[in-house]
Amino acid sequence: MTPSNTKTWTSQCLNSQLVVLSSVLLLLSFLFLASKAYTQPSNVAPPENASPSAFGSGWECDPGYLKDDNTCAEIKAPDNAYLTSRSYSRGWKCLHGFVRQSDMCSPVPVPANGYLHERGDNWNCNRGYRAEGNQCLKITVPESGYLTAGSSRRGWECDRGYRIDGDRCSPIDVPQNAYLTNASYGPGWSCERGYLQVDGTCAEIIVPANAFLEEKTYGPGWACERGYIRLGGECSKVAVPANAHLDYTGHKWVCSSPYVKRGEGCVRND
Repeated sequence: MTPSNTKTWTSQCLNSQLVVLSSVLLLLSFLFLASKAYTQPSNVAPPENASPSAFGSGWECDPGYLKDDNTCAEIKAPDNAYLTSRSYSRGWKCLHGFVRQSDMCSPVPVPANGYLHERGDNWNCNRGYRAEGNQCLKITVPESGYLTAGSSRRGWECDRGYRIDGDRCSPIDVPQNAYLTNASYGPGWSCERGYLQVDGTCAEIIVPANAFLEEKTYGPGWACERGYIRLGGECSKVAVPANAHLDYTGHKWVCSSPYVKRGEGCVRND
């Protein structure tokens, strides 16, 4: 490259850099002016007890005052209340243990045998009592019952071996060869293994030959071994014809390929 060409190329580079720099300075100037125009407060002077808004034009009421049209009215908190930092709503809240009633803070009326809720705006009853209207009434626990800490309306449950019968706990009559359960429904008992519930009693399950006890609470209580089928009260051997085999249940048969069923046998499917 000749000295003349080098000089021309250098000049062009400087001109390009100057153009870029000018564009950047112009953009920064525009952003500065826009930001200044955005944050500049309105020409309207804030009212008494107010200050220019920190978020653009306009104004905000000072702490302890609330906006009322174009003025800032002093917040007058009632007795047993405190000012909040909110610039909306009433601007005050009731102290713990008091509840708002119109423009006042009245004490929470905690009844006898009750205590103030942790929020301070309501009450709960002590253990052994239940809420009834504005009172805490004593829970009467019947014989063979006990107090509960749940949300049960009664406030009590019966001991194991008893069930609720109105306002008392009645004993569960467990038949022979049965045991108590924890279920809140049904008779409250189940039959021992090898017995089946029949008319409020536990009848012994008679298991026929080639069968076994089944873990079911319905049906005969037994099932046939693989290769046998139930017929009445017995287990009969499944008669598997030639070219067939037991299916997945073990109580029926199907033809082996390439044979197909025809009547009670299997024929070749040619």
